[in-house]
Amino acid sequence: MAEIKKPEPAKLIVGMLSSYPAAFDLAAERLCGIYGAVEVQSPPIRFDFTSYYEKQMGSGLLRKFMAFEKLIDPTTLADIKILTNRLEAELGPMISSDVPRPLNLDPGYLTLAKLVLASTKDFSHRIYLRDGIYAEVTLRFEKGGTFTGWPWTFPDFKNCAEYHAFLLEARLKLAARRS
Repeated sequence: MAEIKKPEPAKLIVGMLSSYPAAFDLAAERLCGIYGAVEVQSPPIRFDFTSYYEKQMGSGLLRKFMAFEKLIDPTTLADIKILTNRLEAELGPMISSDVPRPLNLDPGYLTLAKLVLASTKDFSHRIYLRDGIYAEVTLRFEKGGTFTGWPWTFPDFKNCAEYHAFLLEARLKLAARRS
């Protein structure tokens, strides 16, 4: 019989999406108050991979990522997604009343092998966690030192060099803590 082991602690990643750059600072302040210091962050990255969010969020969207210094238990991902959904609702009116959803917070975690993202939407490749929250392995880390997507991986996560640069830097920080 195989031994049952607890998962290794993982690096919390939050992707923020907004057309209001000030929203990133507001969300970061709240998230840091809960999860501690940010260890790695990306610059704002132009989000022009899809028009899916424009009706709710407006045009000129930017994506920014944060990876937190403190590691998390991967089994807490559903709790984190529920909290980020609450933060979106709470912070939205403070950011803008021009669009229905001025901020999108996408949490996930990074291990040495993969990036896992949380979602409230079910699909064939997603696993139900609890309380209406699902998870998917969005990217896997290859031996050649790159992140590779799956057929279901969103085009931005699959192809954006800036996303991969951020994730590689966060992965290096995680690997350094493990050695």
